[in-house]
Amino acid sequence: MVSKMTFKHKKCRGHGTYMDDDKLLASVAGVVERVNKLICVKALRTRYNGEVGDVVIGRILQVGMRRWLVETHSKLNSILMLSSVNLPGGELRRRSEEDEKMMRMYLKEGDLISAEVHSVFADGSLSLHTRSLKYGKLGQGTLVQVSPSLIKRRKTHFHNLPCGVSIILGNNGFVWIYPTAMEKTEKTGGYETDLQPVTSADREAIARLRNCVLALAHHRMLLFDTSILYTYEASQKFSAKYIPKPEVMTEIIEIARGRLEREGT
Repeated sequence: MVSKMTFKHKKCRGHGTYMDDDKLLASVAGVVERVNKLICVKALRTRYNGEVGDVVIGRILQVGMRRWLVETHSKLNSILMLSSVNLPGGELRRRSEEDEKMMRMYLKEGDLISAEVHSVFADGSLSLHTRSLKYGKLGQGTLVQVSPSLIKRRKTHFHNLPCGVSIILGNNGFVWIYPTAMEKTEKTGGYETDLQPVTSADREAIARLRNCVLALAHHRMLLFDTSILYTYEASQKFSAKYIPKPEVMTEIIEIARGRLEREGT
């Protein structure tokens, strides 16, 4: 389906658009993005096209020579260099041969990580880094995958919600939901995994938040802290297991959408 967009003033044509006479048309079905006069259409179903500074969540696929291969839902596997991670304990020094031998002790196949896009190679593959202590290996939680086009770009993608659950909204469409840490642990370079038992109340909140994220994605609504919180609050009158039901999902989303429209968010 092609969407037609007409403008009184001259606009710059971006990705996902083409000109037909004096009209700018969308060549893909998706979300319209405007940056000053630049108009782009981001396809609803597409692989992730990374940009420098993006927050991503990925899964370690392979441990190689001084690097890890990471699945980030992009066209090519991303790369995390040994020199681009914090050493255990946050120690600052050059990486040695001993560090290379211990790479699998830091991160092994199947581990989930949060990272930032450091650069984009000519072939489109991404170079990641986890030098900030807010990035690193992810512990206990649940992973939800949605379309990257539904993640709204914000100044921060790490949110602690009032329900006692935290969420990381990866620009690549991976959403990580986990119990909020009660205390700040000492700096361990992002490798310390909290294996404390998760309470039943936290499990219930995580399950409810997961279903709310899936409900927003099903109705093609943008995911950001406010939309997720409003959906979570609207779902309180239902049991978490009933949220995926179409009629319940629609009612919850309509309540959340109404609040967002009234506040102009």
